[in-house]
Amino acid sequence: MPKPTRTSRRTWVAAWVVLCAAGLAATAGLNDSLAPDPRPERSVSAECAEYVADIERQLAKAKAEQEGEEDGVLTFSRVQVGTRDDCGDELRDHLRGDR
Repeated sequence: MPKPTRTSRRTWVAAWVVLCAAGLAATAGLNDSLAPDPRPERSVSAECAEYVADIERQLAKAKAEQEGEEDGVLTFSRVQVGTRDDCGDELRDHLRGDR
């Protein structure tokens, strides 16, 4: 019975290095291709910009008033009757920091 040829450790290590590098390259390529598209810039209506600026002013005023207090709740209520423009998304993006 013929003896099988023995492969050296260096050959095995080199094969594993090549396979790992190929796997990392394939993973990086897939991650780049699956990255979400950047959000397009949306135009904010003048009414929404005014509304967001008003909220910012109220927040700054409340923060200045609560410097010494421990707890507090700040609430906003503004009823917009008859407007088609909903500023909820713009306000949410602004407050999250997606400015």
